[in-house]
Amino acid sequence: MVTEACKKNHITVNGQVAKPSKEVFPTDRITFRKDQITQIITVLDIPESRVGAKLVDIYRKNETPPEAYAHLELLKLSKEHYRKSGTGRPTKKDRRDIDEYGNEIFDEDDEN
Repeated sequence: MVTEACKKNHITVNGQVAKPSKEVFPTDRITFRKDQITQIITVLDIPESRVGAKLVDIYRKNETPPEAYAHLELLKLSKEHYRKSGTGRPTKKDRRDIDEYGNEIFDEDDEN
């Protein structure tokens, strides 16, 4: 996934486009776009070997501005306003019920 992002020039290290084989060193700034936010990460140290996900924050510092996260929350709220989460397209049964409801209204008008 990261290799593909590097090949598409979506990741920069210290302002320069990074290749997948680019080595990073302490104090390097890595910039990438994720979830419609431009993330900025500073490398604090390089671990000697692989570490678990809980320990990664020891070796990096997230310098993404808080305004970016506020903008993401605003985007989420605007999407929910447009269509509530969990309410996707109507199912076939829902559509049939809607059609029947509309037909019932027209049938009542014909009777009067």
